[in-house]
Amino acid sequence: MGHKKKKQKNTQNPLINDILKVFADNPTQSFNYKQLASRLNISDSGNKQLLNVILTDLVSKGSLNELKRGKYQINPALVKFHGSAKSYITGVIDMKPTGKAFLISAEVGEDIVIAPNNTNRALNGDKVKVYIFPARKGRRTEGEVIEIIERAKTRFVGILQSSGKFAFLVPDNASMPVDIFIPKENLNGAKDGEKVMAEITDWPERAKNPFGNIIHILGKPGDNNVEMNSILAEYGFPLAFPEEVIKDAGKIPGTITEKEISSRRDFRNVVTITIDPEDAKDFDDALSILWLPNGNYEVGVHIADVSHYVKPSGPVDEEAYQRGTSVYLVDRVIPMLPENLSNELCSLSPHTDKLCFSAVFELNEKAEILNQWFGKTIINSSRRFNYEEAQSVIETGEGDYAKEVLKLNQLSTLLREERFKNGSIAFETTEVKFKLDEKGKPLSVYVREYKDSNKLIEDFMLLANRKVAEFIGANKKEAKTFVYRVHDEPNPEKLGTFTEFVSKLGYRMKTSSRKSTIDSFNKLLSDVTGKGEQNMIENLAIRTMAKAYYTTNNIGHYGLTFDFYTHFTSPIRRYPDLMVHRLLFDYLNKQPSANKELYEDKCKHSSNMEKLAADAERASVKYKQVEFLMDKVGQTFEGVISGVSKWGLFVELAENKCEGMVSLRNMEDDYYYLDEENYCVIGQRSGNTYKLGDKVNVIVKRADLSKKQLDFELVEE
Repeated sequence: MGHKKKKQKNTQNPLINDILKVFADNPTQSFNYKQLASRLNISDSGNKQLLNVILTDLVSKGSLNELKRGKYQINPALVKFHGSAKSYITGVIDMKPTGKAFLISAEVGEDIVIAPNNTNRALNGDKVKVYIFPARKGRRTEGEVIEIIERAKTRFVGILQSSGKFAFLVPDNASMPVDIFIPKENLNGAKDGEKVMAEITDWPERAKNPFGNIIHILGKPGDNNVEMNSILAEYGFPLAFPEEVIKDAGKIPGTITEKEISSRRDFRNVVTITIDPEDAKDFDDALSILWLPNGNYEVGVHIADVSHYVKPSGPVDEEAYQRGTSVYLVDRVIPMLPENLSNELCSLSPHTDKLCFSAVFELNEKAEILNQWFGKTIINSSRRFNYEEAQSVIETGEGDYAKEVLKLNQLSTLLREERFKNGSIAFETTEVKFKLDEKGKPLSVYVREYKDSNKLIEDFMLLANRKVAEFIGANKKEAKTFVYRVHDEPNPEKLGTFTEFVSKLGYRMKTSSRKSTIDSFNKLLSDVTGKGEQNMIENLAIRTMAKAYYTTNNIGHYGLTFDFYTHFTSPIRRYPDLMVHRLLFDYLNKQPSANKELYEDKCKHSSNMEKLAADAERASVKYKQVEFLMDKVGQTFEGVISGVSKWGLFVELAENKCEGMVSLRNMEDDYYYLDEENYCVIGQRSGNTYKLGDKVNVIVKRADLSKKQLDFELVEE
């Protein structure tokens, strides 16, 4: 079957819209059917009769109020959403495993509830048009999908269940509410029980399930390689580079000519170091430090000059743009660039001449910026440190390049203190890491510690990103198109919910001003350090914040309290950084402003790919957490209640940060119900209360690898 993008039919009489528009354009007026007929230019008796029928129907549905016999006025609830009478809005579907969905739309201030029987074949992430039902007192606003404008995806990964003449793909993704019907002729060699990828080819009008075609056989479920590839495929990331891209990358010359060297500022005789994770294969950034005769310090932030090797619009560039980012799964990196570029040519490996794009700063003893310079450079890294080695130098004062590392750490500490003094929020997210055997099986789980060596690198990267953005964006004489990394203020409603939540855990937040909000966040994050609820509160605080994204329209970065911010420091693994390098180089060379519309589209794509990569990374962590606990069924662990719902308690294990659910159905000592306002469940007879943040002991009852799901049971006190 050919691929069809089917749009759902709108069977509603178009006259209804015209009628509602008249009323909503005049929300305080009332009309009888003659006045409406006049306004709508209806003169024939047939349509006048139809008009009367529609008015009666709209009253029965609550769209209109009948003030007195034959006199109608719009329901004020409709005006709230439609203002000028739109009874339709567009948005994106957020599908739940039950089949119920929510419409997320910029046109309204709240999500619209879509019942399962009103989704009309819409799937998670689809852009749709929804008809809004009249508001009912005390109920959330509901609607019905009447048109699918654009499918978010048509390819799904899952397990094939075959019965000979036909088969179904049972999707891995819980947000996909239906299985995909696969006719026998579309199996393409796939066998029962295999993990495969199917593409939806059609969804007949009266069919409950979409029809599909197997396009890729991934392999046997449970195999580590198959499962990691399944996660990549599910989120739309390719499993390999196209042959054309590999060939094109192979043709890129690695030799650095004398002419190229002479066009660059030479840092090869300045002490330069890299600090990265122990298992890193690509090194984006390096730091140099030079003691100046005037007593100040020259610190160079040197970034791999990917733009020298990857030219716009070639096969390598097009592939990098489509990927948008490297993807970091638990056991592997899926690079944005082919390995000969990411791990060799561009990577700032030690004792080798490397081309960079650099931000160079003169700082005094107080870490105040006195001068800055941006341009192309050549470096030769003196030493490759991993974070642990650099941390040892910081703590002991001894080791290779101790003088340089200690001074860089001292300056970075001052930069950090200044940033926090100016209102930056001190988020430190928990990163779960695994020790794996040669087959990818997790042997242990640990939380990566965030130490001074990590902060040292972060502080100088933040400095470079901020100063590059300021250099372009703060030029009031000439506004030029640029790629910014922005972060909006938190949504007041979300902030209010979070404030109420932490207050019930004994923490106070003041949110009357921007400064008091940021001060409160920093105090809260400090107060919860080392406590059982730390990880839960940090994660909820991050979710309360707006999401950072890429755009050409600068609004500043709320979380960092920077008026200008960009991503300049990781072009090997992030496409926006490569765009920033190209734009900065052009503007340093007096080129005119780039096409804003073109770059805004690229920014949106980059933001979307960043989100997909983060989702894929989380899915791989969840898979490994479940796999880690598979042989620990029956064992008891300490944990903290990290979430409550009408289905049960979510518990995060203290030892390894694995999260599972205690089902309320299995809490047999009482009938428990959800107290949503107080974030707890309460036993109806006993009054036993389990609330967010409570420490509990649980037994691992079940570890379902296919669903990436852990089931726990509370241990009696």
